[in-house]
Amino acid sequence: MKNIKIIAIDLDDTLLREDLSISDYSVSILQKAAAQGYYITLASGRTDNAIRPYVRRLDIAGREQGRYIISQNGAVILDLHTRLPIYERFVNPDVLIEVYRAARKKGLFPEVYSDSTIYVAEMNPWTERDMKLSGLKAEIIEDFESFLIKTHPKMIVPGEPEVIKILQDELAHLHGKTCEIFTSKPYFLEILPHESGKGEALLYLAEKLGFSREETMCFGDSWNDESMIRLAGESVAMKNAVDGIKKLAKHETEFTHNEDGVAHFIEKHLLF
Repeated sequence: MKNIKIIAIDLDDTLLREDLSISDYSVSILQKAAAQGYYITLASGRTDNAIRPYVRRLDIAGREQGRYIISQNGAVILDLHTRLPIYERFVNPDVLIEVYRAARKKGLFPEVYSDSTIYVAEMNPWTERDMKLSGLKAEIIEDFESFLIKTHPKMIVPGEPEVIKILQDELAHLHGKTCEIFTSKPYFLEILPHESGKGEALLYLAEKLGFSREETMCFGDSWNDESMIRLAGESVAMKNAVDGIKKLAKHETEFTHNEDGVAHFIEKHLLF
């Protein structure tokens, strides 16, 4: 693993502990890794602004090795030095409208995002939950379908897992060849542009930096990490990851996200 140049790390249930914090130990290990030349790239379903508190916590963004983040599950790569995206992908608005209508028939309220805001047609308990998890504010959009005509990197449909699963199966049948459709948590169904996951974003960034696929590493725990786990040169599933991700990954951490699994793995296998 000594040829690794860039490490992409999921946040929720991977780097973050249950209380959504990063331990001092994990911060120190990632700072050492950046100092030794490894690019450290946070790769999350969160928006840019929802990732920034963790960027500040790691305190490596001033280095070249901490310059980039992957947000919205791979639809956006942001250059923290210029504060501009270097990569963006968007879902077809017609698809967003069809998903919105299908979700509303099941009593669900789809969401789309800007850097700082969750947009939804009506306030509901699931959006309130999303606000607490992401730290973003919410804005009610009365004519939501018209709003969806604007370009959006992704849509989330939150709801009870059993309802989400039924909707996921329906959407996969209709749009499975034109979108990425998966659950990031059992209660969050995500719709992204086709072949625009974290893995595709990681390989794009690696190529931009002059690195090969074999020089990439990633850490993840859930299905929104699937493309990253599948495409990275060295893929690491968390001990607490879902079984399908564990089967897909080349490695597994010895410790869970609550036990600094990412940091222990990096210290053991990469640092010198």
